[in-house]
Amino acid sequence: MKKTYSIVIAAIMIILLWHLSSIALNKPFLPSPFKAGLSFLTVVTNGDLTPHFVISSYRVAIGIGCALLLAIPTGLLMGWNNKIDLILSPLLYVLYPIPKVVFLPIILVLFGLGDAPKIILIAFVLYFQLVVVIRDAAKGIPYDQKQVIRSLNATKLQTLSHLTLPYCLPSVMTSLRASLGTALAILFIAETFASFSGLGYYILNRMDSRDYLAMYAGVIGLALLGGGLYALINIAENTVCKWYKLMADNSSNH
Repeated sequence: MKKTYSIVIAAIMIILLWHLSSIALNKPFLPSPFKAGLSFLTVVTNGDLTPHFVISSYRVAIGIGCALLLAIPTGLLMGWNNKIDLILSPLLYVLYPIPKVVFLPIILVLFGLGDAPKIILIAFVLYFQLVVVIRDAAKGIPYDQKQVIRSLNATKLQTLSHLTLPYCLPSVMTSLRASLGTALAILFIAETFASFSGLGYYILNRMDSRDYLAMYAGVIGLALLGGGLYALINIAENTVCKWYKLMADNSSNH
């Protein structure tokens, strides 16, 4: 409940700051939040924004899903097996600092102008961030917990399902939440580059035509997409990491 109040207060402060900035500048490129909100309702009602919102949601959701499907087994293998870690870690250290958006032209040449290059770029960016977190979490499992499950003669599959995955999931969720802003930024860049659909395209197109109210409606749509995904990640975390939440609550109470 306290978190909800904090979010509401933060939203009110942002809207108030936006409103005061609009009054101070008094320029068409910064309309009031009230006018931008009305514009958002208008373009949603008339169906102008909705298709772009849906396609952007699809692209970022599939991109995140692909990144998870690839990063989880890679990170776990690197965390379990030192030989695999020694082989793959140098590749990660070389590729991780490179801004992945520079590969967008190459991806466009290979996969065209459809959904594929946007999804691939989002997955490509998030993959490296998730792999590092998952590998470190798998390596950081306490020795005494490993000994306990070994004493029970657990198989590798049982160790994976009862120890490794549960231990790594909180770190994965935290990393995914932290990477969400990056995913949306990559989505926006990809949709403004040789694209004809999506919120990024919509925002840039309306900016070029000087339709600032519609442009801010697109910005609001992108913000709502990010907020919705953030909320879904929190719901998923509360579902699959109940033990971690209970442990954190107990430790805070003590």
